[in-house]
Amino acid sequence: MVPTVFRREDGQSVVFQQPMTGPERRAALQALLACPTASIGTIAPPPDIREVQDDFPLPVTEGVFHCGYHSRDSFGAASYFITRSQGNVLVDSPRYSAPLAKRLEELGGVRYLVLTHRDDVADHRRWRDRFGCERVLHVADRTEATPEIERWLVGTEVVELAPDLTIIPVPGHSPGHIVLLYGGRVLFSGDHLAYSPHLGHLHGFRRYCWFSWEHQIQSMERLRAYEFEWVLPGHGHRYHAPDAAAMAIALETCITWMKEQI
Repeated sequence: MVPTVFRREDGQSVVFQQPMTGPERRAALQALLACPTASIGTIAPPPDIREVQDDFPLPVTEGVFHCGYHSRDSFGAASYFITRSQGNVLVDSPRYSAPLAKRLEELGGVRYLVLTHRDDVADHRRWRDRFGCERVLHVADRTEATPEIERWLVGTEVVELAPDLTIIPVPGHSPGHIVLLYGGRVLFSGDHLAYSPHLGHLHGFRRYCWFSWEHQIQSMERLRAYEFEWVLPGHGHRYHAPDAAAMAIALETCITWMKEQI
């Protein structure tokens, strides 16, 4: 969230430089609240921390927000919030937080909670209890943590949750992984697809592919049929292409790289 303040060293996240500006300090406090393990601290209690709580959810692009409040139960994965006149959508579950719940309520509540896969369900029950939202998950990713989901997806057929919400099954990382395409513009990719600064391109997580790398490659190839400009992952870095054509090229680079990892 704040690469000018935090970075990885020897497998650990560290503060390598103190915030130098007001906006940078604000972003560092947002990271403090978002941290799934409460590992970020300050010498003295920040007097404006309650104001920073009201920053969430953080805008990403039109109608799309980063929830923050990452959960240790979801291995620190990011979750997102979509505002729509036909009902708002929570994509994967953030850590339950009263300040965040209040803000989401002010923005119109939650109609759907789309869970991309079994790993990132976190506090889904508490969000359901608060908003009465319809939870969506593929039956192949059902676990003891998710016995009572309202809407189970089956098979590999694409599901149109609404005219602007398309669910695409992409087995690979897990047997029931799905991605959500919003408005033909934003792909919420869970653990299926992310940007790697180290590689310099989009990639799949070979090391953390728990089901089938070959299936994940096939699922990635399936995304060729869709247009989008944003990739918003649960883990890894976001990616914003100038347009859908540029994203298609980036996706081909990803697929080529994935095939080289077999």
